[in-house]
Amino acid sequence: MSTCYESLDLTLCAKLGRVHRICRQAVTKAVEPMGFTQPRWTAIMHIDFLGEGCSQQQLAQSLGIEMPSLTRTLQQLEQSRFIERRVDEQDKRSRNLYFTAAGSEQIECLKKVISQVRDSLYAGLTDDDLKAVDEALRIMEANAQRYCQQEVK
Repeated sequence: MSTCYESLDLTLCAKLGRVHRICRQAVTKAVEPMGFTQPRWTAIMHIDFLGEGCSQQQLAQSLGIEMPSLTRTLQQLEQSRFIERRVDEQDKRSRNLYFTAAGSEQIECLKKVISQVRDSLYAGLTDDDLKAVDEALRIMEANAQRYCQQEVK
């Protein structure tokens, strides 16, 4: 294991967290004129990623938040007529999420704006740089998940 990038303060992980927050802020700034806050655009993009018909619980898990935190955002998206929540046919207690026609249009607009932001954020990085970062992050994520699933000794 390489220690040249680490000290006891987890510098690399701290930098990853900081970059993530700044990238999220950049996207939020770009989509604010469209009427999206950070919770709203992240929720709508995660619904698109998970696929229509995903449950509210799946979305909360994907976002890494609790259901009460998500409920207000979903209500706002529903009031804006971007999504609709439907009762799951197999589990009447569960609600599944679907885009309205307006929501589908907004997803396409969001994707375009986010793509422009991504291009700005990746400026100065080669395809090889991006592939190396992607691979390193995948390995770190798998290692972190494995670590979290271990029993405490």
